[in-house]
Amino acid sequence: MIDIHCHLVYDVDDGSKNIEETELMLKEAKQAGFTDIILTPHYREDYFTVPCDEIAKKLQEMQKKAETIGIRLYQGNEIYATDRIIQLIYDKQAMSLNNSRYVLFELSMREKQINTDQIIYSILQDGKIPIIAHPERYPYVQKKPNLLLDYIEMGVLFQSNYGSIIGQYGKEAKETIKLLLTHNMIHFLGSDNHRTNSVYCSVRESIKQLEKLIGTEKMKNLIYINPKAILEDKPIEIIEPTEIKKGIFGFKK
Repeated sequence: MIDIHCHLVYDVDDGSKNIEETELMLKEAKQAGFTDIILTPHYREDYFTVPCDEIAKKLQEMQKKAETIGIRLYQGNEIYATDRIIQLIYDKQAMSLNNSRYVLFELSMREKQINTDQIIYSILQDGKIPIIAHPERYPYVQKKPNLLLDYIEMGVLFQSNYGSIIGQYGKEAKETIKLLLTHNMIHFLGSDNHRTNSVYCSVRESIKQLEKLIGTEKMKNLIYINPKAILEDKPIEIIEPTEIKKGIFGFKK
């Protein structure tokens, strides 16, 4: 399996605090079944702002630990949505996933940002592919999950968290991710792991639930085939999404 979203780089954001904690998380990731991990520390202007060259130095030390464990590491970022995403990448303040065409970014957890469309257009116009992180956790997506349809049509891809499948982010996120998965609106899964004894320890349970929900072939797309396309900087073939029908009690059925 390939993890495209995690916070294992130590002492840069709200993830790992030191190299020892990172090593423990790498061991947990290996036990969960991961062979490759794209490191995606937060980049948020005026808050988490460690530039790419400093991340690269830490990565060198992490690589030594990872090699003995049997995991390959790659560099990237989870960038907080801003009109300056492309400029941040050119300035080497933030980075696409493994320096590929794929750009992982997150939106506000509170309300839909009015500049979301403009941010997406700026990424697309630069020849890159936007990936929005964990849509199932956003309250405005939970209320209107079909919002994702228009974005997918624009060329946006979506990454959900393993933990959401088993309710680690609450009931609303759990119900929403099931709807998104069964209507082909999710293209990658990631751990979004921040600490030890957390998501990596429950990934196997998440995969069992995932396979029951969407079947083996679709599951492989999300946890290996599509993530591998990121590492190789190749396009992915998406399955046509379908509209979520609203039932008598709303979307959550």
